[in-house]
Amino acid sequence: MNILIVGSGGREHAIAASVVKSSHADKIYCAPGNAGIAKIAECVPIGAMEFEKLAAFAKEKNVGFTIVGMDDPLVGGIVDVFEKEGLTIFGPRKNAAILEGSKAFSKDLMKKYNIPTAAYETFDDSHKALEYIDTAKLPIVLKADGLALGKGVLICNTLEEAKAGVKEIMEDKKFGSAGNHMVIEEFMTGREVSVLSFVDGKTIQIMSSAQDHKRAKDGDLGLNTGGMGTFSPSPFYTKEVDAFCKEHIYQKTVDAMAAEGREFKGIIFFGLMLTEDGPKVLEYNARFGDPEAQVVLPRMKNDVIEVMQACVDGRLDQLKLEFEENAAVCVVLASDGYPLSYEKGFEIFGEETFDDKDGYYCFHAGTKKNEDGKIVTNGGRVLGITAKGADLKEARANAYAAADWISFENKYMRHDIGKAIDEA
Repeated sequence: MNILIVGSGGREHAIAASVVKSSHADKIYCAPGNAGIAKIAECVPIGAMEFEKLAAFAKEKNVGFTIVGMDDPLVGGIVDVFEKEGLTIFGPRKNAAILEGSKAFSKDLMKKYNIPTAAYETFDDSHKALEYIDTAKLPIVLKADGLALGKGVLICNTLEEAKAGVKEIMEDKKFGSAGNHMVIEEFMTGREVSVLSFVDGKTIQIMSSAQDHKRAKDGDLGLNTGGMGTFSPSPFYTKEVDAFCKEHIYQKTVDAMAAEGREFKGIIFFGLMLTEDGPKVLEYNARFGDPEAQVVLPRMKNDVIEVMQACVDGRLDQLKLEFEENAAVCVVLASDGYPLSYEKGFEIFGEETFDDKDGYYCFHAGTKKNEDGKIVTNGGRVLGITAKGADLKEARANAYAAADWISFENKYMRHDIGKAIDEA
C-alpha cells in the first residue's frame, strides 16, 4: 500500500528508512520531507500543519497508511481530521496527544494515578510563580506548559536565575503561547534514560532503551537543544529498572489515559530519571523522540508497518517486539551557533559515502536542495550520523569515524556523545 509520512526531520528520515524495508510499503510519500528523505520517498510541498491538504493528498494518492512523526500536528488534531475522512493514520488523537501537549495535564495525571514523578506546582500567573519561588528549594526546574521544541525547560540554580526564568517564559513569552502556563518542579538528580513504546489503547510494548544528550556543548554545558546525540541501549536501564517501570509507570500510564476517556494509540516516549528513590517520570512525549528514533529504529527487527497497524487495530498483544543484540550511537552534526543563531545554505560533502555502508546511516534533519541541485544546510541540526556496533563502545567509535566523512562550513558537534558508557 502507499504510505505517507508527515514531518521533515531526522526522526522522519529514520521512520522512512524503516518503512522502506516493510513488505507492506509500495509508494512512499513524505510531507514536506527533506533532501535525504527525497532519496527514498517522494517529498510533497505540504506543511505538517495543513491537515485538510494532507488528507486530500492522501485520498488523491490512495494512501493506505499515514504516519505522523512530529508533535505539533498530533497535538493540533491531525489524527481526528484523518479519521473523520475515513483515512488510516498512526498516532494519538488530539485528546490523547495532550499527554505531551500540556505538562500541567501530564503532571496532574501522574499525581492522580500515583505514577512516580517530581513534586510540582502549576501557575498561570507570573506574580504567584515568583512568590512561590521565594520559598522553594534550589535548584528548581521551570517548564513551559506547551510545546517548545524540547527547549522550554530551564534548570535554575539561583533565585535570580529562577526569577529571570519566570519572566522569560511567562512575561517575555520566549516560547510563545507555550508559556501561558508554567510548571515549577523539584530538581531531580540521577541518570536520564529515554524509553519509547508502542501503544494500542490498552496494550503497551517497550522498545529498546536510549539516552539523549540535550545540552549544546561537551560536558553537558550550554543551552538545551532538541538533542545533540544519543545511544541505545542504555547500560543504566537494568532489569531491575525495567521491572519497576513496568509495574509502576508504563501500563499505569496507558490505563490512566483510558480511564480519563483519552485512549492512547501510537508512541509514548517516557523520559525517565533514575533517582536514588527509584525511577521517576521527567516527561512524556506522544511520538518518537529525535534523535532517539535514529538509534532505536535501525535496531528493530520487526516490520514497522505491521507493528503500527497492530496499534491502530488494537491487537498489539498479538505481536512481540524484537531488537538486534547490538548497539547504536548517533552524533548530531549541527550548524555552529545552534540553538541560537546560525547561518544556512552551505553545501554538504560526503553524505553519499553512506550509500553502500552497512550499519551506517546519515539521517537528514535540516537539509534541502538548492537551485543548483546541491544538498545544503537548512537548519540548526543538520544531520544525524548513526552507526551500529557489537557493543556501545564499538558503535561510538564507528559513529565518530563516520562523522568525519561529512564536511560542511560551520559544522559543529559534541565530542562526548556516549561518554557515560565508560562509567557503566
